[in-house]
Amino acid sequence: MPDTVDAPMTAAPAAPATVPKEYVHKRAAEEVLLTGWEQLAEDSYRITARWPRDHRAYGVRNGHHDPMLLVETIRQTFPLLSHVAFDIPVGHQLIWDHFSYALIPGGLWAGARDTVPRQRGAAADDEVRIDAVCQDVVRRGNRVAALTLAYVVSRDGEPIATAQTRFTVQTPAIYRRLRAGKGDPAAMMAAAVPLPAPIPVARAGRAAPREVALSATDRARRWQLRVDTHHPVHFDHPVDHAPGSLLLDAARQAAQALHHQTPVMAVAMECDFTRYVELDEPCLVEVTQLPRDPARRDRVGVVLQQGTGDPSCTIIVTVAPLTTA
Repeated sequence: MPDTVDAPMTAAPAAPATVPKEYVHKRAAEEVLLTGWEQLAEDSYRITARWPRDHRAYGVRNGHHDPMLLVETIRQTFPLLSHVAFDIPVGHQLIWDHFSYALIPGGLWAGARDTVPRQRGAAADDEVRIDAVCQDVVRRGNRVAALTLAYVVSRDGEPIATAQTRFTVQTPAIYRRLRAGKGDPAAMMAAAVPLPAPIPVARAGRAAPREVALSATDRARRWQLRVDTHHPVHFDHPVDHAPGSLLLDAARQAAQALHHQTPVMAVAMECDFTRYVELDEPCLVEVTQLPRDPARRDRVGVVLQQGTGDPSCTIIVTVAPLTTA
């Protein structure tokens, strides 16, 4: 959080205005990354965002912004556009089906000055632009029921990433039926599996034990998902299942654990969500090495599974060495 020091009585730089926190489904105002939006055409929008260099979960590492900051920025656009562009009421549930992103080489390079934490809202924040195009909109009556969004993310006028997602929209009544008695956030969080010990932070590629999403099991390349319901970012507000951002974070940590002798960055992800990851039963995270991509970058497959049913989530993570230049 912002540091305070003895200094002459001068006004601190004002934090940039952000969109209402309710529009991005956040309770803490400091977790709102989006600063504005405009409609460019019938199906396209431009959104602006700030990337704090001292984010409490996704800080700069080896001179690079964290890819999870990109993921969270994109995730916040789902509810924003749902509410402001498609008149979906606050309280309707947005359910992830698919999500993918790909970084342009060097796109998240932040520079040496980014390693120094500064006050939020000062020159330490980077500004990014997200151009979003809506595709394959499905309507039931006058209500949007499903939507695909394709993105180009830019900084200083240069593209740094592309992304795509598809999600469905459910009314509160339908969502309660889908959850079959597990839709009460307070009850599910109270019934959460006890938090197991984390793997070493260096192996997970994180800076502190609280940020580690994996716990060791008795098998190589298999971990238990650590679901910390008190985590200030993943559980910014009560939810009845493990949030998608936690699953993606666990996947990239599993990829790092597989390459733990060398720091790597998740330069691309392809994620398919098929079942909710419930809070009241353990979830296993298993990783396998896949053939390299056409650019000769390493890829791993990550499967998150509970019980003996179908996987809850499958993720392909492409990694590249995380260098300081």
